[in-house]
Amino acid sequence: MAATKKIRVGIVGAGFAAGFHIESLRRVYGYEVELAGVTSLREESRKKFGAEHGIPVFDSVEAMLEHIDVLDICSPPYVHEAGILAAASAGVGIICEKPLTGCFGPVGAGDEFFGNRAGKKQMLEEVIDRLKRIAKAVRDNNVVLGYAENYVYAPSIQKEREIIEKTGAQVLRMVGEESHNGSGSPVYGIWRFAGGGALMGKACHPLGGVLYLKEAEGLARNGKPIRPVSVSARIHEITRLEGYRDAGFIRTDYHDIEDYGIMHVVFDDGTVADVIASELSLGGLTDYVEVFANNHRTLCRISPTNLVDTFNPSGPQYEDIYTVEKISTKEGWSPAAPDENFTVGYHAEMQDFISCAATGSQPQAGLELALDTIATIYAAYLSAENGGIDTEVPML
Repeated sequence: MAATKKIRVGIVGAGFAAGFHIESLRRVYGYEVELAGVTSLREESRKKFGAEHGIPVFDSVEAMLEHIDVLDICSPPYVHEAGILAAASAGVGIICEKPLTGCFGPVGAGDEFFGNRAGKKQMLEEVIDRLKRIAKAVRDNNVVLGYAENYVYAPSIQKEREIIEKTGAQVLRMVGEESHNGSGSPVYGIWRFAGGGALMGKACHPLGGVLYLKEAEGLARNGKPIRPVSVSARIHEITRLEGYRDAGFIRTDYHDIEDYGIMHVVFDDGTVADVIASELSLGGLTDYVEVFANNHRTLCRISPTNLVDTFNPSGPQYEDIYTVEKISTKEGWSPAAPDENFTVGYHAEMQDFISCAATGSQPQAGLELALDTIATIYAAYLSAENGGIDTEVPML
């Protein structure tokens, strides 16, 4: 029997995403995954994370690169590009959390920078330059980049891909949404760290899902992905309205981002998708993609998946029980997630990425999907700035 191939993984970041990446990496089968290092900006955080998970701690990405085969980037979006370029130049494979990158304002900017007021044409141009640098580094160094868009790997989306491929379906339109209240990231709501608001941090997920399904449709039909060509969008800051009545349940302390957005995407075959995202949703997550095809219709639930509903008459007795992400109370009925890493796709994405790192094959969610997602989002910001006019999505 051939020896199991070992893949050494180094993690950038010591927050929420890094934690569930580790849980999923430890469930990968067929390959030996060694968690070979962790680093993050704050020394205290990386040392604590390393001690909790039994992982060697490094002072920087550069110090870790010679000890790993794959760099798993779980840091905020504003530092993604630096990690990607460093890994690619060292010939190290890459896993990068979504969104891939963005525009984060002038170098060294502080609270005086307001991304919601900055010109979006210049932002789009800067983002395209970033995407070109990333694409060139990945392609020139022939490294694998796994774009960690879990929607792609959610069981419901994978089942719809199978239906599209096996029935020869033509997808006519899609609707997708991710909405909930806030984010687990301490820098979410600040454009210079996150690169945007609801469109960037939430719409990126269903957008990634719909772009992936159109890619799959095109590849199945004629070997060529169907890609986005234009987008129209509107964004709003509803919790900043003069007449907003704050009842204390919805987060309102964002520095400079939108809390609601909607995109209308047109593909190169003339079909469409509508993507909604907001911070204005209590009671957990609203996550889905609905597909309307010429021969079927499918509602892909991401979270909650309706596997378990539990009723709790007293909040304190569920204090140490995880039910579902972003639920605001555990009293009454709750949609509980029995294995969220599986149902939302985290386990399957890590399985795919490690397999690709070991074999040199390309992941289902790779560089092209990441490029199209970010280009579409920033074209949407430009559209919204111009009152929602149809705006070309730059092709990379």
